[in-house]
Amino acid sequence: MFRELAARPVGIADYLLAAAQGMGNFLALYRTEGAGAHSSVDEILAKSFAYGAIAGVASMYLMAFIYGRLGARAGGKSTTNQVIHVLTYGGAPMVASLAMWVLTALLAGEAAFVETPRADTEGFLVLLLHVQFISYVLLLIWSIVLQVMGFSEIQGLATRKAFGIWVLGQIIGFLASLFLALAIDTLFPGLLRHLIPQN
Repeated sequence: MFRELAARPVGIADYLLAAAQGMGNFLALYRTEGAGAHSSVDEILAKSFAYGAIAGVASMYLMAFIYGRLGARAGGKSTTNQVIHVLTYGGAPMVASLAMWVLTALLAGEAAFVETPRADTEGFLVLLLHVQFISYVLLLIWSIVLQVMGFSEIQGLATRKAFGIWVLGQIIGFLASLFLALAIDTLFPGLLRHLIPQN
């Protein structure tokens, strides 16, 4: 699949997939932060759609740069467009995850964004939240497998080496995001707390 995409330029599909992944990641972040305890579903969805889309596209370019460099150092040969296609199309299962997040939020309300459901939460909603979380993890694993296979294919590397590059890229990407978050918090105090309420 990724060889077929190799000659194509980065297009609207890449941007839409990256934006959807960013939205899903923001919703997952709100869940881990327990934002449902002090924010409405409307507010959580609105922030996730607005800021998640921007973060998803920005992350696409950042990770494409990181993986392009790592792949070249490992002896792989790929273009930036090829790496972007792997990141976006390989992350397509996370688009299904976004749909599940939104559906769960609409059915369960704020309970979808707390770490542990309250004792008085209905049994059906508790089951729905567990199914949604398990589905999210499975789709995430599927996405990782697709991306590793994609890097192996476009860079001509063994799967084990491609997996090592993927892991190292995630670590570097996390550290770069952390540094960027600290810089934003220093320059614009309170902005991150507005975007991501703390428990």
